Amino acid sequence: MAKDKKLVKEITSMEEDFAQWYTDVVKKAELIDYTSVKGCMVIKPAGYAIWENIQHELDRRFKETGVENVYLPLFIPESLLQKEKDHVEGFAPEVAWVTHGGLEPLQERLCVRPTSETLFCDLYSKEIHSHRDLPKIYNQWCSVVRWEKTTRPFLRSREFLWQEGHTAHATAEEAEERTIQMLNLYADFCEEVLAIPVIKGQKTEKEKFAGAEATYTIESLMHDGKALQSGTSHNFGDGFARAFNIQYTDKENKLQYVHQTSWGMTTRMIGALIMVHGDNSGLVLPPRIAPVQAVIIPIQQRKDGVLETAERLEAQLKAADIRVKTDKTDKSPGFKFAEQEMRGIPVRIECGPKDIEANQAVVVRRDTREKITVSLDELAGKVQEILDLMQKEMLERARAHRDAHTYVATDYESFKKTINERPGFVKAMWCGCRECEDRVKEDVQATARCIPFEQEKLSDKCVVCGKPAKKMVYWGRAY
Repeated sequence: MAKDKKLVKEITSMEEDFAQWYTDVVKKAELIDYTSVKGCMVIKPAGYAIWENIQHELDRRFKETGVENVYLPLFIPESLLQKEKDHVEGFAPEVAWVTHGGLEPLQERLCVRPTSETLFCDLYSKEIHSHRDLPKIYNQWCSVVRWEKTTRPFLRSREFLWQEGHTAHATAEEAEERTIQMLNLYADFCEEVLAIPVIKGQKTEKEKFAGAEATYTIESLMHDGKALQSGTSHNFGDGFARAFNIQYTDKENKLQYVHQTSWGMTTRMIGALIMVHGDNSGLVLPPRIAPVQAVIIPIQQRKDGVLETAERLEAQLKAADIRVKTDKTDKSPGFKFAEQEMRGIPVRIECGPKDIEANQAVVVRRDTREKITVSLDELAGKVQEILDLMQKEMLERARAHRDAHTYVATDYESFKKTINERPGFVKAMWCGCRECEDRVKEDVQATARCIPFEQEKLSDKCVVCGKPAKKMVYWGRAY
């Protein structure tokens, strides 16, 4: 029992120190390890398996909308990066450069990919000539490098994994339609698969992607009341097309510039899963994203028939398309329970000699720890019912937490007081001026998370300066 207690006690309480709790969970659940490369992490099998499920589910959804996968180089020549002024200025502080090939200095510096807009533009300038070549709807799964000063596993690292979609269209309307389509796809994925509720909206001019005409975002709220940008979709208009001379002849044989989009989601969503659903015992994974959905723990496994029954139950669950494994290690049952909780496996199935004699097993939910006695003959169907209910209730709990930590402010004093004392989203009106955004950042270290599509009129005045308000904004501190 001492070992069982130690496994859980090694996690700092989230109420005591949320940042340390987060670090403890990613380490103790063996999602990552630190490396000799500062700011970079090893994603271990347990963490990478979650990313593989994210990839699989997103990729399926992408392809249903006509997306094709490609792969472009890791390196970008400096001259190519310089073609779009706003874009290069936006990324300049984070760019890593290659200056030598072997022992020889390069004639031109190569940027290590922070994002691939310029490479896609270079490709499109060669691929696109006629309206018949459009649209181009590409995506690549890759890693990118951004020289972050402060890093944290999954949330911010110098190299991270992501997908980046890049499309080219004949008209502004088609580009805008694709931009919103992909944002909605991300929102549905977060809510249906990750059980994370999101706010959909547009970024302000200050917060939009460098070089974009408009940036749309989904914002989620972590357990500690901080926001996390969970996916973005950018409408580039024809700005990049003009910089890279991407033109096509239309049906009237006239030259036109293409309109482009870009959209991405990253491994930071694993961090979001941890911070939205985790507890003081470790991970709590929503069933649809969990690499292992159920673990069978044989009790007194050396006794006749116990392991054989466990293997038979595992086969039944696998036949029902439930991702399951049996823990046959020689650890104590108590330690196995604590390990299952640490790793966030949605349900555990306890089965020992007395259970077998009664033709039953005990199913324990990871999220609520509710114990349910189930007939062995009905196990597969009942476990699937429990997983489906868990998925639904985890989303409902996360939404209730977000709503309970979303506040309204109509004057600047109450706005600042709320930001400082009640972590969460603050809804408040805004005049649209950059100066007011800057003042909020300086006064309370919060930012405009998004201008939500679903607008509310909370008052007529900007919460910061008192001038006539134009939009309602979600504000908050963020990762």
